[in-house]
Amino acid sequence: MKNTGEISINKSLFYPWLVVALLCVVGCLNYLDRMMITTMRGSILEAIPMSDTQFGLLTSVFLWVYGLLSPLAGFLADRFSRSKVIIGSLFVWSLVTWLTSRATSFEELLLTRALMGVSEACYIPAALALIMDYHRDKTRSLATGIHMGGIMVGQSLGFIGGWLAENHSWTFAFTIFGVIGIGYSLLLAFTLKDVDKTVDHATGSSRSPIGFGDAVRNLFGGKDYILAIIYWGLISIVGWMVVGWLPTYYQEHFDLSQSMAGVYATGYFHTASLAGVLLGGFLADRWSRRNPRGRMLVPLYGLLVAAPAIYLASGTSILSVAIVCFMLYALTRTFTDANMMPILCLITDGRYRATAYGILNLFSCIVGGLGIYAGGVLRDANVNLNKMFEVAAAILLACVAVMYFIRPDPEKASSELN
Repeated sequence: MKNTGEISINKSLFYPWLVVALLCVVGCLNYLDRMMITTMRGSILEAIPMSDTQFGLLTSVFLWVYGLLSPLAGFLADRFSRSKVIIGSLFVWSLVTWLTSRATSFEELLLTRALMGVSEACYIPAALALIMDYHRDKTRSLATGIHMGGIMVGQSLGFIGGWLAENHSWTFAFTIFGVIGIGYSLLLAFTLKDVDKTVDHATGSSRSPIGFGDAVRNLFGGKDYILAIIYWGLISIVGWMVVGWLPTYYQEHFDLSQSMAGVYATGYFHTASLAGVLLGGFLADRWSRRNPRGRMLVPLYGLLVAAPAIYLASGTSILSVAIVCFMLYALTRTFTDANMMPILCLITDGRYRATAYGILNLFSCIVGGLGIYAGGVLRDANVNLNKMFEVAAAILLACVAVMYFIRPDPEKASSELN
């Protein structure tokens, strides 16, 4: 017989939002732990001499492992307990974060980054799928947006690693945040619960065990999911390109110092991104009550603003105009982040949500890495960054066209209307 305490927790109006709050902290730690190493480069090189190629490989190997394992990690969340996958992922990557502080050679650092890619790959598909389990229809996009906001806070706090490395040592930050993560995973073991997975809450029918091959065949059997992959891949190219090259653009185009370019490219940018995921989630939840395509239209119209904004920013000679335009891009482009998982809920089988997002993560990592690499190739060929951002604007318009042709399942869409 099912534990009555779990039933009361899961049916509480308060608990679904508590789940979002709990996962916001995990999402913050997820990105903080992975980003710290990039902000303490000098301190690490003093302790463990290595070439720039080797240091770059530390991030690349994480991204490769993370991306390649994301589909399987998503399947584990669909097949087994989402909350246990989340807790296990947090515990393992926090332990690996702690172990990183014990590394004394490049090879040991490389191994810990690969292990972190394995463990962190399990988190986001499971977390977003669990949020979808608790937030149905009217609050889905806002709940997702709040969680993505936690991730963005973690990105923006990456500087803490460099600060702690300068004031203590490069190992200190990894030790501290490793211990914090391990402790928080123990707290989640007592507070984070699954909904009843034996029943499909959308249909009321029993759920049977699923296989990875069945999930892949089902997902790729629908054109809308394939279009979603194309959309996510294209928008990821732009996202990685802008994040990777925006500080350089500010520094070179407006003759700024490295520190000031960093402030404009991160502080202003991430603040607008945080506002964007919250606003995009709120607008989509409201619009979807009247229009079955509301969750698709909010990102679509957002990109219709983002594309000309980034185009104008690429050509202006006025710093304030560039800052405002890139902030406008950050605000409206992140409407997609708040709505991608809710969109998947409208076009895929509910049994395969985490797997579906894991496959999207795989494509995002592949094309995102290619986008950064292509930017470097173009720079070596003396292509101006202005031209790269103009290409990015064109890609965003292509994303608009792709999103236009994605259609929700009529039965799933009808459940969201008043």
